[in-house]
Amino acid sequence: MNKLVSKDDLKPLLKDGSVIMVGGFLGCGTPETIIDLIIEMGIKDLTIIGNDTSYEDKGIGRLIVNRQVKKVITSHIGTNPVTGELMNSGELEVELSPQGTLIERIRAGGFGLGGVLTPTGVGTLVEEGKEIIKVKDKEYLLEMPLRADLAIVRGSVVDKFGNTIYKGTTRNFNPMIAMAADTVIVEAEELVETGELDKDSIITPGVVVDYIIN
Repeated sequence: MNKLVSKDDLKPLLKDGSVIMVGGFLGCGTPETIIDLIIEMGIKDLTIIGNDTSYEDKGIGRLIVNRQVKKVITSHIGTNPVTGELMNSGELEVELSPQGTLIERIRAGGFGLGGVLTPTGVGTLVEEGKEIIKVKDKEYLLEMPLRADLAIVRGSVVDKFGNTIYKGTTRNFNPMIAMAADTVIVEAEELVETGELDKDSIITPGVVVDYIIN
């Protein structure tokens, strides 16, 4: 299977109402070319899962500003004031999840776990509507797994099979979301031939990658 495709080849995968996981941290490591395509196509009613809602002019933030997102599951929204405005007006549903809890929920979704037990949020607003489980007299929140229809990932160096290396902080969230979606698209900063990467340096294995754009 040839995983290297054009932007046009991705269009059938981008649908209204999809759940999409987006890699990166405040736009660092976010696949902006794929974000461009989502904006160009006017895809709407999206549920976006990511670490943050970035800035108004970057990554997830651009989708928020364009009113293409109906719900976001994230750890913080403070760097993008539009997110807060739309939340307060009722135009956007925001589910805030502590950062460590969020990535563990994604990991649980990717690895087939039934949930995560965490003490984070016990006794706070975070526990509202969640099951509390006591283990050895300590209370934990049961946090449910997260999965997506589509994960969009940015890789620093990617081979044509999809094996991916991330440099520096671009590694944030990208490797985990690549394990937790039905379809995975990697946007390659640098594309190399299969077999060129040091096997010990590969972080996301190509077997989980469906499509690559460069």
